[in-house]
Amino acid sequence: MLDEQGHKTLNLALQGGGSHGAFTWGVLDALLEDGRIRIDGVSGTSAGAMNAVALAHGFAVAAGEHKDPHERQQAGAQKARETLTRLWEGVGTMGSTMLWGVPMPAAGAFMNMLTQWLSPYQMNPLGINPLRKLLEKEVDFELIGATNAKQVFVCATNVRTGRGEIFNGKRLSADAVMASACLPMLFKAVEIDGEHYWDGGYSGNPAIYPLIYRTEASDILLVQINPIDHDRLPDDAQEIMERVNEVTFNAGLLAELRAIEFVRRLLAEGKLDNRRYKNVLMHRIDGGAVLEPFGAASKMRTDMPFVRQLFDLGRESGTHWLKQHFADVGVRPSLKLSEKL
Repeated sequence: MLDEQGHKTLNLALQGGGSHGAFTWGVLDALLEDGRIRIDGVSGTSAGAMNAVALAHGFAVAAGEHKDPHERQQAGAQKARETLTRLWEGVGTMGSTMLWGVPMPAAGAFMNMLTQWLSPYQMNPLGINPLRKLLEKEVDFELIGATNAKQVFVCATNVRTGRGEIFNGKRLSADAVMASACLPMLFKAVEIDGEHYWDGGYSGNPAIYPLIYRTEASDILLVQINPIDHDRLPDDAQEIMERVNEVTFNAGLLAELRAIEFVRRLLAEGKLDNRRYKNVLMHRIDGGAVLEPFGAASKMRTDMPFVRQLFDLGRESGTHWLKQHFADVGVRPSLKLSEKL
């Protein structure tokens, strides 16, 4: 349903996938520019977590500058777009330079080769990650927590327990985002409050349940950048490992989507109390299908031309989704889970 300003409200679920997160940047830019969507909560993992906190930063800044809700919404959307642009252009700038004397567009293959023999504790004992400095420069985590302009949920995987953990509110930090993006063969585990964390994709990519239980909106838009289907049988070692990673990083998400469909079916049959269970309306922008031709190895490619190309693809997909499915928000799910899972 439309509010007084003609907006519809939904939650965002942003999947991780390395530099392919620039596709999600493009999607968000299209949604924010359109102006008809109000965002209640955002759940993100890895690159999706980066996008989530950049978006939230923009709205947090606007919340401190504008008292009028309409002005705050407009200013927040613009500032979120600006923050996302600075963040990803920073990634592209770093990615267009050199890593240990290797041009960054080719560094992905170089890093993959090294990880066959060396752990991150040997390759990078000081835990240097230039992405952290960029993130801390562009995102004010204290401001996000203080204004609570958007509910943000970042998922990381506890190394000791193997369980996903959600960082939200005052626990949301640069450490949490770095933990959510911590691939264990590339980076040392991130320590937070005495526990160590790896990439959130192992346990929730992204986690849907915080959006169900801790926000008001019933609609969830999933921006997916890891393909579910893969028509060609992988037949060499690298392709097999890439497909294993895709399956692994989609497993938690598929389980949650099946649970949502199960609850929806029971609600429709009158077997559950609709005062206790939310009737979740799922929507999806399937970046996995769009990005599959680039291959999984390109997730480590971060040069500016490639980042910009992914952004353009994301904007195109976001604009298309708005044209096709804006009318569905608040009315019906546009992702038919029973047909997809």
